[in-house]
Amino acid sequence: MLARIYQPTKTAMQSGRAKTRQWVLEYDSAGNRFVEPLMGWTGSTTTLGQLMLKFDSKEQAIAFAEKRGLPYEVEEPHERTLARRAYADNYAFNRVR
Repeated sequence: MLARIYQPTKTAMQSGRAKTRQWVLEYDSAGNRFVEPLMGWTGSTTTLGQLMLKFDSKEQAIAFAEKRGLPYEVEEPHERTLARRAYADNYAFNRVR
C-alpha cells in the first residue's frame, strides 16, 4: 500500500494559513475499496485509509516511512504567488479589463 507524504493546503473556509506548516503521511486505500451489496455503502478491507499521521518536517515523515519499509511518494507543495496591486490601479488609464 502506497503512502503519500504532502503538506496540506488551506481550506476554503479559512483566510489564514494555519495548520498548513505540518507534513502529513496518508495511506492510499483506493485499491482496497468495495461496494457492499445489501446497502450500497462503500467498504474497505483495511482501516489504514482512515489513518493520517502529522509530522513537523518532511524529513521526519520520510524517515518514518523508511523505518517501517513503506513505499511512499512525496508531493512537493506549490509556492504561492501573490499579485501585489495598489488600490489606484483600479482607476488607471491603461487598465486591462
